Amino acid sequence: MDAADPRSELRGAIARRDTRAVLAALRKIEPDECLQLAGDGLVAVLGEKNSGAQEAAEAWIARLRDRDWDGDGELAVQLAARLGTAAAPLLRPVPVDLDELSSFLEGDPSNGGGRIDLRTGVVWPDFLGDEIDLDAEDDEDDEDDEDDGPTRWLAFDCLGSRSGYRDMQRFAETIPDEDRRDRLDVALQGRGAFRRFRDVLAPWPDDFTRWHAFSDERRVGRARAWLADAGYSVAPRPRSPG
Repeated sequence: MDAADPRSELRGAIARRDTRAVLAALRKIEPDECLQLAGDGLVAVLGEKNSGAQEAAEAWIARLRDRDWDGDGELAVQLAARLGTAAAPLLRPVPVDLDELSSFLEGDPSNGGGRIDLRTGVVWPDFLGDEIDLDAEDDEDDEDDEDDGPTRWLAFDCLGSRSGYRDMQRFAETIPDEDRRDRLDVALQGRGAFRRFRDVLAPWPDDFTRWHAFSDERRVGRARAWLADAGYSVAPRPRSPG
């Protein structure tokens, strides 16, 4: 994303755990374009005891529950638990990058799947399996570490691109211009639909940017819901320098 994109500004503020910058970025963006992204940011900064963050979180919970896409309910509950207005779900926190996880989860099933390191949140696809010796890594750690061995890893299978294809169909329905909508519908027919869809959108920067925000929200929400079904929640990632 271009640095001028408010979502890029928001991502940087979240990485730094900068409460003021997170709240400032939220004021520059359409809420429905970043409910998942900013929700994780609010989870991370609520502990900074900023009343503005608390008010924003309360508004975010309402928006998430109203939209009710995949993963929205799980994130609303997590925010409410951070505010102390709901019981925390019995899920083990993992500092995983949902954007990264979603790209593998919705990958080609012929590639197999992968695993998540439950301590670090790193996602390892199966095709990189030869580059990591699971037993060797466990041997290097403290023998008393209860996370060693099978409980350290969460395996997954690639689910394919069917959900991503439905996202394109759903997004095309939001285009008010009939000619553009028809061109997108044509692009969605047959093999190569993902590339053609992006190519058709490319000349319309506003729609192209909106599509990326829409797609990111859908993918990340599905990954969050999948993780919750497996018994895990998304923990804030370590603060980046800067």
